[in-house]
Amino acid sequence: MTAERAELTVRKRRHIDVCLDGDVGYQNLTTGLEHYRLPYNALTQTNLDDIDLSTEFLGAPLRAPILVGAMTGGAQLSGTINRNLATAAQRLGLGMMLGSQRVMLNGVFGERAAASFAVRDVAPDVLLFGNIGLSQLTKDAVPDIVDALDRVGANALAVHTNPLQEAVQHNGDTDFAGSLDRLHDVTDLLGYPVLLKEVGHGIGATAVAELLARTGEPSVAAIDVAGAGGTSWSRVEQLVRYGEVRHPDLADWGIPTAQAITEVRAALPAIPLVASGGIRTGMDAAKALALGADVVAVARPLLAPAIESADAATVWLQRFIDELRICLHGCGAVDLRALRDVGATPIS
Repeated sequence: MTAERAELTVRKRRHIDVCLDGDVGYQNLTTGLEHYRLPYNALTQTNLDDIDLSTEFLGAPLRAPILVGAMTGGAQLSGTINRNLATAAQRLGLGMMLGSQRVMLNGVFGERAAASFAVRDVAPDVLLFGNIGLSQLTKDAVPDIVDALDRVGANALAVHTNPLQEAVQHNGDTDFAGSLDRLHDVTDLLGYPVLLKEVGHGIGATAVAELLARTGEPSVAAIDVAGAGGTSWSRVEQLVRYGEVRHPDLADWGIPTAQAITEVRAALPAIPLVASGGIRTGMDAAKALALGADVVAVARPLLAPAIESADAATVWLQRFIDELRICLHGCGAVDLRALRDVGATPIS
């Protein structure tokens, strides 16, 4: 194993350890969801048991509008985490994003790392997203990326753009020049729907304007706003690299999730939209959906349960789903369309 590959493996494991035990949340920036209220209806005419949370995302059916967010891959423990999460997603009819598959593009090392992403045997029906960084998305890499997606049985590809995280990461990919052109040029070559996502610092109006500048149409099939207010990957990388946060202002920089949802939805009224970044409760999810998201994604709160067992991950997700269902019932919405009609009210 080369020094670079060994470093990548160690960093993947350090990410898990820091996210489990470290103080990796935003300190002075919130999701902004607390500035909205879901209207409560004391005379709801709904039956809790009849609330319909089902939806479709990128043509795939979901029993609830929830994706297990991208977390990990490449380290030995990653395989356990991914399989337990995939088992839970299969049981509950949810979707799942894998962690970055960059490690699968590295020859023999990639062959060994591939096992940590293998979940189709326990989750044959799950809407499964592969994952690659925008920095790795080049025409030359297309055959290897497609092979990595084929090998895990992915339905779509999440492309993460994370300039802030890479800038504070040791030996991070810091050249994003031309990346938007590559995104436009490569998406049609992949043969997979592409979801563009951040990692927790937010996609907002400025990024969408850049996305539309070339053709006036988004070159991607969906967007995950991955807003600020949950896990700060700038903070995570500083803890991994230095053992401390040396740049606190950079660790608290981003577009709050609620702002990101409303800005992207206003600019792109029809695009399939994922809300992630600090979505911790069913109420958070209900507000995000009412603001215009089609589905939500949850990651770090599932990390400890996924290490424990598939049952523990299932219990956490079921509790989340139950709370979301009660939120619809309490505001008088029989399904997700009705929830969007109800909306979320800004708190003055």
